Amino acid sequence: MESAQPTVLLVDDEKDVVDVYALAFPSDEYTVLKAYSGEEALEKVADADVVLLDRRMPGLSGQEVLDDIRGRGLDVRVAMVTAVDPDFDISEMAFDTYLTKPVSDEELRETVDELLTLAGYDEQIRERFAVAEKLALLEAEKTQQELVASDEYQSLQERAAELDAEASETVGDMSPETFERALSGLVDDGDFDADAGGDGAP
Repeated sequence: MESAQPTVLLVDDEKDVVDVYALAFPSDEYTVLKAYSGEEALEKVADADVVLLDRRMPGLSGQEVLDDIRGRGLDVRVAMVTAVDPDFDISEMAFDTYLTKPVSDEELRETVDELLTLAGYDEQIRERFAVAEKLALLEAEKTQQELVASDEYQSLQERAAELDAEASETVGDMSPETFERALSGLVDDGDFDADAGGDGAP
Protein backbone atom coordinates (compact mmCIF):
# COMPACT_ATOMS: atom_id res chain seq x y z
CA MET A 1 0.00 0.00 0.00
CA GLU A 2 1.37 3.41 -0.96
CA SER A 3 0.91 6.14 1.61
CA ALA A 4 2.53 9.44 2.51
CA GLN A 5 3.06 8.09 6.02
CA PRO A 6 2.92 4.66 7.64
CA THR A 7 -0.41 3.28 8.79
CA VAL A 8 -0.61 1.61 12.20
CA LEU A 9 -3.60 -0.54 13.17
CA LEU A 10 -4.21 -0.70 16.93
CA VAL A 11 -6.24 -3.72 18.06
CA ASP A 12 -7.55 -4.32 21.58
CA ASP A 13 -10.99 -5.16 22.94
CA GLU A 14 -10.56 -2.43 25.57
CA LYS A 15 -11.38 0.89 23.91
CA ASP A 16 -9.47 2.92 26.49
CA VAL A 17 -6.31 0.92 25.79
CA VAL A 18 -6.55 1.58 22.04
CA ASP A 19 -7.18 5.27 22.62
CA VAL A 20 -4.16 5.53 24.92
CA TYR A 21 -1.96 3.71 22.41
CA ALA A 22 -3.09 6.11 19.71
CA LEU A 23 -1.62 9.02 21.66
CA ALA A 24 1.85 7.54 21.06
CA PHE A 25 1.60 8.20 17.32
CA PRO A 26 1.55 11.86 16.22
CA SER A 27 -0.92 12.44 13.39
CA ASP A 28 1.69 14.27 11.33
CA GLU A 29 3.91 11.15 11.31
CA TYR A 30 1.52 8.19 11.37
CA THR A 31 -1.94 7.29 10.17
CA VAL A 32 -3.72 5.45 12.98
CA LEU A 33 -6.53 2.94 12.53
CA LYS A 34 -8.40 1.53 15.52
CA ALA A 35 -10.13 -1.81 16.00
CA TYR A 36 -11.89 -3.01 19.14
CA SER A 37 -12.35 -6.64 18.12
CA GLY A 38 -10.66 -9.30 16.03
CA GLU A 39 -13.43 -9.08 13.47
CA GLU A 40 -12.99 -5.32 13.07
CA ALA A 41 -9.23 -5.79 12.83
CA LEU A 42 -9.62 -8.12 9.87
CA GLU A 43 -11.81 -5.56 8.12
CA LYS A 44 -9.08 -2.92 8.39
CA VAL A 45 -5.81 -4.84 8.27
CA ALA A 46 -5.38 -4.63 4.49
CA ASP A 47 -4.85 -0.87 4.88
CA ALA A 48 -2.15 -1.22 7.55
CA ASP A 49 1.64 -1.39 7.43
CA VAL A 50 2.03 -2.45 11.07
CA VAL A 51 -0.47 -4.03 13.47
CA LEU A 52 -0.27 -3.85 17.26
CA LEU A 53 -2.43 -6.81 18.21
CA ASP A 54 -3.84 -7.84 21.59
CA ARG A 55 -3.54 -11.56 22.14
CA ARG A 56 -6.59 -12.23 24.30
CA MET A 57 -9.89 -10.88 22.99
CA PRO A 58 -13.46 -12.20 23.09
CA GLY A 59 -14.71 -13.53 19.78
CA LEU A 60 -11.69 -13.79 17.48
CA SER A 61 -8.52 -13.98 19.55
CA GLY A 62 -5.30 -12.27 18.58
CA GLN A 63 -3.90 -15.67 17.60
CA GLU A 64 -6.82 -16.23 15.21
CA VAL A 65 -6.45 -12.75 13.75
CA LEU A 66 -2.73 -13.35 13.25
CA ASP A 67 -3.39 -16.70 11.57
CA ASP A 68 -5.89 -15.06 9.22
CA ILE A 69 -3.48 -12.25 8.33
CA ARG A 70 -0.73 -14.72 7.45
CA GLY A 71 -3.18 -17.05 5.69
CA ARG A 72 -4.23 -14.19 3.44
CA GLY A 73 -0.62 -13.44 2.62
CA LEU A 74 -0.89 -9.78 3.63
CA ASP A 75 2.38 -7.90 3.65
CA VAL A 76 2.00 -6.43 7.11
CA ARG A 77 4.21 -6.61 10.14
CA VAL A 78 2.59 -7.68 13.41
CA ALA A 79 3.55 -7.07 17.03
CA MET A 80 1.61 -8.91 19.72
CA VAL A 81 0.95 -6.52 22.63
CA THR A 82 -0.38 -8.56 25.50
CA ALA A 83 -0.51 -9.20 29.22
CA VAL A 84 0.25 -12.88 28.52
CA ASP A 85 3.85 -13.72 29.38
CA PRO A 86 5.55 -15.57 26.52
CA ASP A 87 5.67 -19.34 26.83
CA PHE A 88 6.95 -22.07 24.53
CA ASP A 89 3.75 -21.90 22.47
CA ILE A 90 5.03 -18.69 20.85
CA SER A 91 7.33 -20.84 18.72
CA GLU A 92 4.41 -21.55 16.38
CA MET A 93 3.03 -18.00 16.27
CA ALA A 94 3.76 -15.96 13.16
CA PHE A 95 4.29 -12.57 14.79
CA ASP A 96 7.30 -10.36 14.14
CA THR A 97 7.76 -9.26 17.74
CA TYR A 98 6.05 -9.57 21.13
CA LEU A 99 5.51 -6.90 23.77
CA THR A 100 4.25 -7.58 27.29
CA LYS A 101 1.94 -5.01 28.85
CA PRO A 102 2.29 -2.46 30.25
CA VAL A 103 4.12 -0.72 27.42
CA SER A 104 5.21 2.90 27.18
CA ASP A 105 4.54 5.31 24.32
CA GLU A 106 8.24 5.23 23.49
CA GLU A 107 8.28 1.43 23.36
CA LEU A 108 5.27 1.40 21.04
CA ARG A 109 6.82 3.94 18.67
CA GLU A 110 10.20 2.20 18.68
CA THR A 111 8.53 -1.12 17.92
CA VAL A 112 6.51 0.30 15.03
CA ASP A 113 9.54 2.07 13.57
CA GLU A 114 11.60 -1.11 13.92
CA LEU A 115 8.94 -3.13 12.08
CA LEU A 116 8.66 -0.51 9.35
CA THR A 117 12.40 -0.89 8.82
CA LEU A 118 12.03 -4.67 8.85
CA ALA A 119 9.38 -4.43 6.12
CA GLY A 120 12.06 -3.24 3.73
CA TYR A 121 13.96 -6.52 4.01
CA ASP A 122 13.21 -9.82 2.28
CA GLU A 123 11.32 -12.71 3.83
CA GLN A 124 14.48 -14.51 4.93
CA ILE A 125 15.64 -11.53 6.98
CA ARG A 126 12.18 -11.06 8.45
CA GLU A 127 11.96 -14.69 9.52
CA ARG A 128 15.44 -14.59 11.06
CA PHE A 129 14.42 -11.52 13.03
CA ALA A 130 11.23 -13.19 14.26
CA VAL A 131 13.11 -16.35 15.29
CA ALA A 132 15.68 -14.28 17.17
CA GLU A 133 12.89 -12.40 18.94
CA LYS A 134 11.29 -15.66 20.07
CA LEU A 135 14.57 -17.06 21.31
CA ALA A 136 15.33 -13.89 23.26
CA LEU A 137 11.84 -13.87 24.80
CA LEU A 138 12.14 -17.47 25.94
CA GLU A 139 15.67 -16.99 27.22
CA ALA A 140 14.45 -14.07 29.33
CA GLU A 141 11.49 -16.02 30.75
CA LYS A 142 12.79 -19.55 31.21
CA THR A 143 15.56 -21.25 33.12
CA GLN A 144 18.40 -22.93 31.28
CA GLN A 145 17.02 -26.30 32.38
CA GLU A 146 13.61 -25.48 30.91
CA LEU A 147 15.18 -24.33 27.65
CA VAL A 148 17.26 -27.47 27.28
CA ALA A 149 14.19 -29.64 27.89
CA SER A 150 12.03 -27.80 25.36
CA ASP A 151 11.55 -29.24 21.88
CA GLU A 152 10.11 -25.90 20.75
CA TYR A 153 13.22 -24.02 21.85
CA GLN A 154 15.51 -26.54 20.19
CA SER A 155 13.52 -26.23 16.96
CA LEU A 156 13.88 -22.45 17.02
CA GLN A 157 17.64 -22.79 17.52
CA GLU A 158 17.83 -25.18 14.58
CA ARG A 159 15.78 -22.85 12.38
CA ALA A 160 18.04 -19.93 13.26
CA ALA A 161 21.08 -21.95 12.24
CA GLU A 162 19.39 -23.00 8.97
CA LEU A 163 18.56 -19.40 8.10
CA ASP A 164 22.11 -18.27 8.84
CA ALA A 165 23.46 -21.02 6.59
CA GLU A 166 21.01 -20.14 3.82
CA ALA A 167 21.98 -16.49 4.09
CA SER A 168 25.64 -17.26 3.55
CA GLU A 169 24.70 -19.22 0.42
CA THR A 170 22.26 -16.72 -1.08
CA VAL A 171 24.36 -13.61 -0.56
CA GLY A 172 27.63 -15.08 -1.72
CA ASP A 173 30.47 -13.57 0.25
CA MET A 174 28.33 -12.61 3.25
CA SER A 175 29.21 -14.87 6.16
CA PRO A 176 26.67 -15.83 8.82
CA GLU A 177 28.41 -13.38 11.15
CA THR A 178 28.01 -10.56 8.62
CA PHE A 179 24.40 -11.55 8.12
CA GLU A 180 23.86 -11.27 11.86
CA ARG A 181 25.50 -7.85 11.94
CA ALA A 182 23.16 -6.75 9.17
CA LEU A 183 20.29 -7.58 11.52
CA SER A 184 21.84 -5.97 14.57
CA GLY A 185 20.15 -2.63 14.06
CA LEU A 186 16.75 -4.31 14.12
CA VAL A 187 17.13 -6.04 17.48
CA ASP A 188 17.55 -4.24 20.78
CA ASP A 189 20.76 -5.93 21.85
CA GLY A 190 21.96 -6.66 18.32
CA ASP A 191 23.82 -9.74 19.55
CA PHE A 192 22.92 -12.91 17.68
CA ASP A 193 24.76 -16.15 18.26
CA ALA A 194 24.89 -18.27 15.11
CA ASP A 195 25.23 -21.48 17.08
CA ALA A 196 22.76 -20.80 19.86
CA GLY A 197 20.42 -18.75 17.74
CA GLY A 198 19.82 -16.26 20.54
CA ASP A 199 21.45 -13.63 22.65
CA GLY A 200 22.41 -15.83 25.56
CA ALA A 201 20.17 -13.99 27.97
CA PRO A 202 19.66 -15.75 31.27
